[in-house]
Amino acid sequence: MSKKVWKPGNFIYPIPAVLVTCGDMKNSNIITIAWTGVLNTNPAIVYISVRPERFSYEIIKRNQEFAINLTNENLAYCTDWCGVRSGAKYDKFKEMKLTKEKANFIKAPLIKESPVSIECKVIDEKNYGSHTTFIAKVLSINADEKYINEKGSFDISKCNLIAYANGGYYKLGKKIGKFGFSVEKKKKYKKKN
Repeated sequence: MSKKVWKPGNFIYPIPAVLVTCGDMKNSNIITIAWTGVLNTNPAIVYISVRPERFSYEIIKRNQEFAINLTNENLAYCTDWCGVRSGAKYDKFKEMKLTKEKANFIKAPLIKESPVSIECKVIDEKNYGSHTTFIAKVLSINADEKYINEKGSFDISKCNLIAYANGGYYKLGKKIGKFGFSVEKKKKYKKKN
């Protein structure tokens, strides 16, 4: 079977569907972003790409900070709704019955219902045409305690995170391996006499 050639476009899927919060505890907005990801590990650097005509764009540009709130199956409806409604017309926290939570290092609120909220400070901006990419340093990761296992590790498998792919939202499936499993040596067991 051969591959069909299409015109150039964005087809790296699946990608996270996140709720980005901006503003402050009194005047805030939520924008759904799928163009987001990791740029660097140490220091932790992430990005979001926002169209300049979006209501949140000017808020992020002015305040130079935002929070990335991961979404799960319970937040799927909110994720879609916040992506198709404008913060210029709606208080998205109120409309979606989401709870504002005070951040540790930024003025923008976190979403209490999110399993993970990532506090970010903008360190650079790049305009590539349709979107401006806000490159940000991670200041803090706030993880809901109910997803932390008995060993103190974050158990992402319990979150029911969602992803976006080609116009649809999908619940992430089960774990099929871990980093390095393909080269991991099998433990040898000696027979006991």
